[in-house]
Amino acid sequence: KYVKLSPNLPYETMISTIRVSEPGRLTDTIAAHVQVGMEEKQNLLETFGPAERLTILANLLDAEIEKLRVDRRIHQRVKKQMEKAQKEYYLNEKMKAIQQELGRKDDKLNEIEELKEKIAACKMPKEAHEKAMQELKRLEVMPPVSAEATVSRNYLDWLISVPWHKRTKEIRDLDHAEKVLNEDHYGLEKIKERIVEFLAVRRLVKNKSMKGTILCFVGPPGVGKTSLAQSIARATGRKFVRVSLGGVRDEAEIRGHRRTYIGAFPGQVIQMMKKAGTKNPVFLLDEVDKMSMDFRGDPSSALLEVLDPEQNSTFLDHYLDTEFDLSQVMFICTANITHPIPPALRDRMEILRLAGYTLFEKMSIAQRFLIPKQLKNHGLDTKKFSFEEGTIQEIIERYTREAGVRNLEREIASICRKLARRVVREGKEYGFAAKPEHLTDLLGVPRYRPTTSDKKNEIGIATGLAWTETGGEILTTEATLMKGRGKLTLTGKLGDVMQESAQAALSYIRSRGQGLGIDEDFYRKYDIHIHVPEGAIPKDGPSAGITMATALASLLTRTPSRGDVAMTGEITLRGKVLPIGGVKEKVLAAHRMGIRTIVLPRDNEKDLADIPEDIQKLLEFKLVDTMDEVLQIALDRGEQTPEVEKEYNKDLGKGLPGSVAH
Repeated sequence: KYVKLSPNLPYETMISTIRVSEPGRLTDTIAAHVQVGMEEKQNLLETFGPAERLTILANLLDAEIEKLRVDRRIHQRVKKQMEKAQKEYYLNEKMKAIQQELGRKDDKLNEIEELKEKIAACKMPKEAHEKAMQELKRLEVMPPVSAEATVSRNYLDWLISVPWHKRTKEIRDLDHAEKVLNEDHYGLEKIKERIVEFLAVRRLVKNKSMKGTILCFVGPPGVGKTSLAQSIARATGRKFVRVSLGGVRDEAEIRGHRRTYIGAFPGQVIQMMKKAGTKNPVFLLDEVDKMSMDFRGDPSSALLEVLDPEQNSTFLDHYLDTEFDLSQVMFICTANITHPIPPALRDRMEILRLAGYTLFEKMSIAQRFLIPKQLKNHGLDTKKFSFEEGTIQEIIERYTREAGVRNLEREIASICRKLARRVVREGKEYGFAAKPEHLTDLLGVPRYRPTTSDKKNEIGIATGLAWTETGGEILTTEATLMKGRGKLTLTGKLGDVMQESAQAALSYIRSRGQGLGIDEDFYRKYDIHIHVPEGAIPKDGPSAGITMATALASLLTRTPSRGDVAMTGEITLRGKVLPIGGVKEKVLAAHRMGIRTIVLPRDNEKDLADIPEDIQKLLEFKLVDTMDEVLQIALDRGEQTPEVEKEYNKDLGKGLPGSVAH
């Protein structure tokens, strides 16, 4: 076996070995021809017993035979692969020779020529053109079926397909833009004004290379941020592309992968530019506040280059590995809130806020846009089917609770589906006018209570205003007193900032105890519990400071708090009222709940300009600088009667500390 497998031993060696009969000599003869190390041969010479020597030799032969077998298998496999490659090469060369004899061009040469023509037609920048020609030269010398050729071909295809110089002719007619924006969206005057201003500047500045604009629409869900971006594209005559950044956590999604990776592709920015086919589209970066980061990188940092007007003219995608000009793109980002967006990224965008819609605006949107759209989508005749104003108002107030109109549209669609079923069963002549009394049959039991506040004046209860991602909300704050040792209990899933506001409110009330007519030692005898209802919902922020202070003052002075007053503002230990955010959303929430008097910090007076005039006329705004002014407005001292005290004390079980302050 060893002689047959070994390429170095002649067959005669085996014949000469067979003729030896003496064991010791046989061992020496075989060992002399076996290719083993000096140590093994020395070991054989030092062993005297013939049987022992033959055993050692047999083990050595077994090991060597196994090595030779493995070597032969590898040799045969390599030989087959080489034969296959040589065969393919031979056949390819033969095909080339036959095609040359027939006067035909090689397919590969045709492809190279075609790519050269496309590269020339693209009018790439100098750097990109040099890279393309360099890659083309590499492709020429590669075998057509190799993996490297496929990678090079894909890279050249991407370089050719990206819009290096193609531009969409922009519509700069201001009247047309206003008409399109008004057709698609109701209200949003500031946004529309900003777009018309942009077009006016474009019309005056003849320079085609004028940089694009970078806007960020911030507002609750369903107010029309994404659809507004589409309307802007239609109004300006630009192409529209959209990338959703929600949940994106890999930086390569923006900048692409390097070509060294298998299956590498450009990032979403270059992919969408290819899809647009023009270098000046409207590019929507949706849900920019929903990005996250992990070990693969931070996509928000990659966006810094994309959204910086000073840098995006030389945007570098890792896959293309050459600069691409994004300066003429009109970037529009959307977000529900701004605080998750990194400050550096936020600084690069012009933030335009879209607040929630008022009841009147929602009704107008439903009548002008949503109802005609849903009737058409469900195959219903707009002449035979209608919704009364009271019906729309009832749907808004009792079946939806949102800042936008997404759920409102969903409820209207639900009604249309039921009407479509009736049309199919009763014939095409069927018509229907939806009235408020029909809603229970069409939509079921109302999901929400009527949007009116409990205007009853009560002790220890104050009405605050809160801002959420879905718009403004009413935040009722309750305070109660019980025998104890001065412990303050806070419930309602309050965040750290809100808990600190409660501590500050209590400290202020204690410091003003004498002026308010409260026993200075009350905190040694009683525990205070502050609760903010809807305990399952997390709440945070400093704007409930004056609300909690009012509830505590009402509780400890036994003075009812006015139920028709809502308030918002941060409190300091010295009783100053500091400004807060989200004024428009909070005011709209108060209006929605039927509250007509609103207490605001004086520094927020400037924010009242954002509130629609028709809403302002229905409300009374009380602007305050100090907590004393808040208490003067919020506490109903006229109801500070023994009857009220008796009623409250009956619930409490025992009287409150101190005397009543008149």
